[in-house]
Amino acid sequence: MRYLLIAIAAAILFIPFLGAVHLFDWDEINFAEAAREMIVSHNYSQVQIDFMPFWEKPPLFIWLQAASMHLFGINEFAARFPNAIIGIITLLCLYGIGKKLADAKLGLWWALAYAGSWLPHIYFKSGIIDPAFNLLIFLAIYFAFRISYASKPSRMAILSGIFLGLAVLTKGPVAILVSLLTLLVYWICKKGKTGIQFLQLGVIVLSTAITTALWFGYEIISHGWWFVNQFITYQVRLLTTPDAGHGGSFFYHWIVLLLGCFPASIFLFSYLKGRKGRSIYSGSQSTEIKDFKIWMWVLFWVVLILFSIVETKIVHYSSLCYFPLSFLAAWQLYRITEKKVQLSAWSIGLILLTGLILGFAIALLPIVGVYKQDLIPHIDNKFAQANLQANVPWSAWEAFYGVGYMLLIIISAVLLFRKKMQTGLLCLFLSTILAVQVTIVHFTPKIEKYSQGAAIEFFQSFEGKDAYVQVLSYHSYAHLFYAKMLPPANKNYYNRDWLLSGPVDKPTYFICRITDSEPWRANPNLVVVGEKNGFVFFKRK
Repeated sequence: MRYLLIAIAAAILFIPFLGAVHLFDWDEINFAEAAREMIVSHNYSQVQIDFMPFWEKPPLFIWLQAASMHLFGINEFAARFPNAIIGIITLLCLYGIGKKLADAKLGLWWALAYAGSWLPHIYFKSGIIDPAFNLLIFLAIYFAFRISYASKPSRMAILSGIFLGLAVLTKGPVAILVSLLTLLVYWICKKGKTGIQFLQLGVIVLSTAITTALWFGYEIISHGWWFVNQFITYQVRLLTTPDAGHGGSFFYHWIVLLLGCFPASIFLFSYLKGRKGRSIYSGSQSTEIKDFKIWMWVLFWVVLILFSIVETKIVHYSSLCYFPLSFLAAWQLYRITEKKVQLSAWSIGLILLTGLILGFAIALLPIVGVYKQDLIPHIDNKFAQANLQANVPWSAWEAFYGVGYMLLIIISAVLLFRKKMQTGLLCLFLSTILAVQVTIVHFTPKIEKYSQGAAIEFFQSFEGKDAYVQVLSYHSYAHLFYAKMLPPANKNYYNRDWLLSGPVDKPTYFICRITDSEPWRANPNLVVVGEKNGFVFFKRK
């Protein structure tokens, strides 16, 4: 019955309003466009962008989106629907694993800690690839852990290999890298005693190979090694060089996890301070839980340090940390409510401070919108200035969404200080769920109008028209998805110089940001046909 209730609650949280806002460049539109092109071209074996081979990602998640688009049409809802289903499955898995490790209470706290934290929740209402990848690689590691405790360890090894193979088909060989590093560090922590025999390790490798061969093998047989070679080359480059301008500090992901996984991240710190509380279980169950905690700590630090070292810094690269972080936080919540440890005053203070900062940020959004004309002269970036010129209706009363969240955080802190732990913790996580929903439904569409609304509107105006549409001086997939571009009959289309100065065979339009517009304004073959909110629109003469 609890599984059904969790599934219903997750569906209510993750499915409504999926299509309330346009897809965001790059990642959301990237994957949705690949799925759209699968449907248009009927080529489901190769991932394509602009109807050219796209070797950056394997096809599993794209297949899920394409299936969703067959059901719901080519739109934002369909692109995000697979992650909503992944969200439901994730919460059910967390509850089931927590229940198996300890009891239903741990499972419920784990599901609540995951759904009740900012970024983990938001990701299930997105169209990016990482929620599926994270779940698959987590399950691969979980079943590897279960090998030592299951009555049929070979079955656990097979499941571990299958999920690892599916993770590779979702995002690539980084799944194998993370898994190998996790196993190696765990082996070091356990002084060479992993509980996984060589035969079982071989079963994992074989299961992984068979699963990945379902696509890699077919691709090699059908099209040779070129596509696979390009795919592997790209993965290596992504790990060793800053990609697409996404560089950053070594501590980039540390800050992302602290703020993005609030409130669960605070309880992770609380767990670090109070690891020596009284044990709840004894015997084999205590051994199993202790071992799982080691696996989770290892996974957390491997992912965090690996992607802190990697040159490319993007928010979702550390999102696999959400699983171990939420478990360790849930374990602390469990011990607190069972009165095995006490929540320190500094932890409550940190909850209060972080929650108030986030609530203040939410309250500040409509204030900025109302008084944007007073702020624009103080902004140095010309593109940002022009973005803020977008006509987005704001009211100062909307600040009360943020104020309301701050009040609920204060109430939660007061309850925790008064030792009403379960009530205070429920108030904290449920209020965060409410704040996340309000932010996604109410604020995100308004923010999107500033960041890309004018560009999306321009691209949509070409849907169904026989014209070329391209971007200049910046990278985007939005023109492909929102103009519903078809495979070009003339291959000169892929030559930008031909589009700019060659004998084009159909109307040709371009878009660029205002900060990059001067050279294109001076181009004798282009004429400005419009400007809006930081974007400049051109037509070939």
